[in-house]
Amino acid sequence: MNRLLATVAGTVIAVALVSSTVFVVDQQHYAVMVSLGSMGKDVLGPGIGIKAPPPLQSVVYLDKRLQALDAGGGERFLTAERKELLVDAFVKWRIVNPRQYAIAFGTTPERGGERLGQVVRNALATEIARRNAADVLAGGKRADVAAAVRRDLGQEAHDIGVEIADLHIKRVDLPETIAGVVYERMKAERLRRANEVRAAGAAEAEQIRSDAERQRGEILTTAQRDAETIKGEGDAQASQIYAQSYGKNPEFYRFYRSLEAYKATFKGRNDVLVLDSNSEFFKYFRNPAPAK
Repeated sequence: MNRLLATVAGTVIAVALVSSTVFVVDQQHYAVMVSLGSMGKDVLGPGIGIKAPPPLQSVVYLDKRLQALDAGGGERFLTAERKELLVDAFVKWRIVNPRQYAIAFGTTPERGGERLGQVVRNALATEIARRNAADVLAGGKRADVAAAVRRDLGQEAHDIGVEIADLHIKRVDLPETIAGVVYERMKAERLRRANEVRAAGAAEAEQIRSDAERQRGEILTTAQRDAETIKGEGDAQASQIYAQSYGKNPEFYRFYRSLEAYKATFKGRNDVLVLDSNSEFFKYFRNPAPAK
């Protein structure tokens, strides 16, 4: 029984000793040895490694994959004209010099993201301070700001052993305290411009109507003049024809004119005309035969 207990105890101690001295590094991480609190010089790649038991030695694992970081956090940045803007940026980064990174952050590698976030915020503040608010707010120019910030980050990122793979500015807004004032100002400007366009359109419409009325008057005047001319010519031709007809057969001409008079007088069935039966008007009713 005592021998069994001793065997079990020895096995447990052996397993604990092995687990404290053997470590495994996978494909997604770097490993850096820490000896008595001092960061070692060697970076271990994927595989199995052996170290002294704690507290003599320990291993710090560093993620070699592409990592994402939200920078800015809606902080306020001042532009060249001292206006405040709320800016959020998105950064993709990776560790490219694990030894340099381990020296910079020791046994707390998570501090690297915090440090990088502060570096990005400082670079954003520097670049935004060089530009006007309109340039930063314009969607087409945000890429220029992001590219400038990425260039500014180059040396500082190198000093802590990381590489900036990508950087985008997600959002640029005005603070709520002044956004309302700015939007109202923009609205007033748009309304002013709309009123100017409407006024110009109304003036142009009035000009078009005036020109149309003038042209209409000219066309009517010309048409009336031409109509009077044609009518006069027609009346002259009619008089000439009447005169020629009268000269050829006066009696027929008088008869025709009387028929025209009857036609003009008795237009409706209810028309009444009171005249003496011996009136000259009824001459052809009494004796339609022509005089010999």
